[in-house]
Amino acid sequence: MDPSAYHMTPDEFRLNARLVIDWIADYLERVEEYPVLSQVAPGEIRAKLPDRPPVSGEPFDTILADIDDIVLPGITHWQSPNFFGYFPANSSGPAILGELLSAGLGIQGMLWATSPAATELETHLMDWLVEMLGLPERFLSTSAGGGVIQDSASSATLVAILAARERATGFESSHRGTDPDLVVYTSNQAHSSVEKAARIAGFGTDKLRLVEVDDTYAMDPEALEAAIAADLAAGLKPTAVVATVGTTSSTAIDPVRRIGEIARRHGMWLHVDAALAGTAALLPEMRWLNDGVDLADSYVFNPHKWMLTNFDCSAFFVADRSTLIRSLSVLPEYLRNEASESGKVFDYRDWQIPLGRRFRALKLWFVIRHYGTEGLQAVVREHLRLARAFASWVEADPDFELAAPVSVNLVCFRHVGGDDVNERILETLNRSGDLLMTHTKLDGHYTLRMSIGQTRTEERHVRRAWDLIKQAAG
Repeated sequence: MDPSAYHMTPDEFRLNARLVIDWIADYLERVEEYPVLSQVAPGEIRAKLPDRPPVSGEPFDTILADIDDIVLPGITHWQSPNFFGYFPANSSGPAILGELLSAGLGIQGMLWATSPAATELETHLMDWLVEMLGLPERFLSTSAGGGVIQDSASSATLVAILAARERATGFESSHRGTDPDLVVYTSNQAHSSVEKAARIAGFGTDKLRLVEVDDTYAMDPEALEAAIAADLAAGLKPTAVVATVGTTSSTAIDPVRRIGEIARRHGMWLHVDAALAGTAALLPEMRWLNDGVDLADSYVFNPHKWMLTNFDCSAFFVADRSTLIRSLSVLPEYLRNEASESGKVFDYRDWQIPLGRRFRALKLWFVIRHYGTEGLQAVVREHLRLARAFASWVEADPDFELAAPVSVNLVCFRHVGGDDVNERILETLNRSGDLLMTHTKLDGHYTLRMSIGQTRTEERHVRRAWDLIKQAAG
C-alpha cells in the first residue's frame, strides 16, 4: 500500500486536534477533582497494555479513550491546586499552546541557519528576562554574555562546571583529560545536580567540597574560606563554587555577594543556582534575591517551575559567552555554514551538551505576551502571600513549629510530636489523595514541606490543606 495512505490527513488532524484540545481543557477544568497522588500499584499501568505492538493502525478516538482508561489513573496531578509537593511545575494555557505550535513546526534549532527565528526569538526573550528580573546587564546578548534556554537547571549547572574547568586549565582539559587537582565547592544543602555535574565533568566526588551552613541553612562564607585554604595548602586548585538562591530542602538563600567576593579573590568561577526562587525577582520588592549576582559568571532559574511555562524551560545566563562556547564547541564539516562563519549569529548548539534543540522559546514567548510582566507579578505575589499566611497559621498553633525561615513560597514545618508523628501525617495526607506534600530532613529531623506555587492554587486550597494537616495529626 502507498505509504501516504497511513498518514493523518490535514482534515483528520483538524478533527483529532480539536478532540485533544477539548480533552486538555476539560482536564484542567476538573483537575481539582482527581486524587492528587496517583493511587495505582507498581506494574498496574503496564498490566493494562497489550503484550505486542499493533500491526495495523487504530482509530484516533480509540487511542484517546485509553488516555482516560490507562494513562490518567497513573498520573500524579502536578497541575492540581492541591499539589503542594516538591516544587511548583506550573503550566498555563498560553504555554500549552506554544508547546503545541512548537511541536507542529517540528524544527531542529541547533544552528541559526536551521531556523533563524528559533535562535533570534530565544536570544531576545533571554534579554527580556534580564530586564524583567532585574539581572545584571552583563548577562545581555548585547554585552559579552548572553542567555540560552536549557532543558533543566541540572544541565545548566553541568555546562557551567565544564566552562569553569576549561577556563581553569587554559582550555586543555577537553584535550588531555581533567586536571586531578581541580576542586568544586557548594553547600551541603545544594541540589544533587552539583554532585552529578562534578562527576560528569571529571572532578569526581572526592574533589567536591560540601561546605557547612549556618542556622538558616545558607552557606557559611567562613567555612568556604577555610575549605579553600585547606585545599590550597594541599596543592589543589579551587576552580568553581556553586551558590544557591533557594535550596531544594528549605529555600535557603546563600550569601551570594560574600561568596562571589571569595570566588573573585581566588579566580574561581561562580555559578548561581536560583532554579525555583529566581522567579520571585519579577517583583521589585524581592530583588534582594539578586544581591551579588553581578559577581556571577553564570546564573540559572527555571521558568518551568514558577513562571507558568511548562517543563522544560530553564533560563541560563553567562557573563562571558566566549568561554562557554570555546568549552563546548565541536565543529564537524557537515555543520559548517556561511552564517556561522560570519560570526554574526549565535549557534546555540555550542551553549549546551546535546547538538539538537527544540523550539522552547515559543511557549515562553506566549506566556510573557499573554500575562505581561504585571500578570506574572500578580501570580507570584499571591503565592508569596499565601506562603506567609500558611506560616502564620503554623506559628500560631502550639502543636506545630516552623523548621526554617520562609524566604519565598516554601514553608518547612513539623509537628512537635516528633519524626514518627510527622511521617504519619504525610502518609495519611498523600494516601488520601486530597493533597500532596513531600518531606525533607533538616538537622536530622523529619520535616514537612508545603510548596505553594501551582497556577490555580487559591487561598481556599491552602486553608483546606491546613485543616487536613491538623486532622491528620489527630
